[in-house]
Amino acid sequence: MPANLPPNYYELEREFKAEKDPREKLRLAQELLALMPKHKGTDKLQADLKAKISKLKKQIEGGEKSHGARQAPTHDHIEKEGAGQVILVGAPNSGKSSLIDSLTHAKPMVGDYPFTTREPLAGMMDFETIQIQLIDTPPISPESFENYLSPLIRNADLVVLVADLASATMADSLRFVLEKLEEKRILLRPEVGECLDDPRFCIKKTLICGHKEYDDESGEKQAELAAMFPEYSMVTTSIIDDDSLAEFKQAVFKALSIIRVYTKPVGREADFADPVILPTGGTVEEAAEVLHKDFARKFKFAKIWGHGKFDGQRVQRDFRLSDGDILEFHV
Repeated sequence: MPANLPPNYYELEREFKAEKDPREKLRLAQELLALMPKHKGTDKLQADLKAKISKLKKQIEGGEKSHGARQAPTHDHIEKEGAGQVILVGAPNSGKSSLIDSLTHAKPMVGDYPFTTREPLAGMMDFETIQIQLIDTPPISPESFENYLSPLIRNADLVVLVADLASATMADSLRFVLEKLEEKRILLRPEVGECLDDPRFCIKKTLICGHKEYDDESGEKQAELAAMFPEYSMVTTSIIDDDSLAEFKQAVFKALSIIRVYTKPVGREADFADPVILPTGGTVEEAAEVLHKDFARKFKFAKIWGHGKFDGQRVQRDFRLSDGDILEFHV
């Protein structure tokens, strides 16, 4: 029986064979498997590809070394921590590192010259009762694009595109960043609702950050940025303006589309130190599952406290929660 593989399968297969980085090769192999029609004519191809995927996973996890040589550390994966993982991308000298330095306890190298950042660096940003992970990245420009950026961006929950409001070439630099990422099959969009026919592409929700706002005294660059990204959420920042940094934190939290739900033992005060993090629209049952799967099966009902609710109102499993709600579970 013929395999009847789609035309884009062969293009992707060529990329897979040429790729040297094991993590990117694994991603391409998984995309090949997703593209492949599932019938008797592809049984052997499926088995071969699954074997290659298994081998690549072992290699990445350190279970196998190429030709007995010690593998160099890679930067293409950072474990997620906190309420969400947010990656900052932009052109050289756009101010990503200065933002990370001002918002987290991480200490990136900050300089007035381009290409100061050579490796990704993660730090935790405090926002009210939670922490959000921010990742600083090397710049994207015609002179430089680190291959490990693609998997880092694909893995993040949110992209912040940092625009340099002090740069005369801001618009051209941003267009290059967008084009380069599209070349890598990463599309920056205001939302992720769009469905694509080609599974090789990845849509990432993006927040626009106009940085160095005090250098744009006339507001001309901010207007230009708003015209370039009319449908995107946008925030302007300066490291010398604490209010703008607070607005950045609020904008990132809102863009992550998450809610914080607090819990309280029966007859006691709520614990505000360690909220349950859920996507917007999360339910009582989903909050219970975060605490423990067995607990989610056993509890009978919950009582809720929150804005616009009756204190101690009894709610069922499918009740949709809001940010800041307090739950008291009854077994």
